Amino acid sequence: MKLIFAVAISALFGTGAYLLLHRDLVRVVLGIVVISQASVLTLIAASLSRGNAAIYPLRGRVSDPLSQAMALTAIVIGLAVTGLLLVLVLRAVVAYRTQELDEIAAEEAARDEEEERSHQVRHDDEEAAAR
Repeated sequence: MKLIFAVAISALFGTGAYLLLHRDLVRVVLGIVVISQASVLTLIAASLSRGNAAIYPLRGRVSDPLSQAMALTAIVIGLAVTGLLLVLVLRAVVAYRTQELDEIAAEEAARDEEEERSHQVRHDDEEAAAR
């Protein structure tokens, strides 16, 4: 059973890493989500033990509730992070009218160059006025 979990975790992590290497912002977010789910599956696989539910143990062995609680917490936090990242992607798409990282970086570099040029012109004007 643990081998199946290990294979599934490695496949999910590999898929997430592959998606992270793309230049598309939505794929990057999907890669983060898939890697997050691989970590949740790792937490679940770590608690693979047979036993009664920890909520009402009458007798016998009890399963470990800590890793289940951590997995539930990771799912909730992952959902919040996914929502935040998707909003950031939407904001970037609206601001730059593209979701490709290369195009956003090129436009940002052009803006920085334009700002540097205007700053240099203002600085030269101030220097000329001071003379």
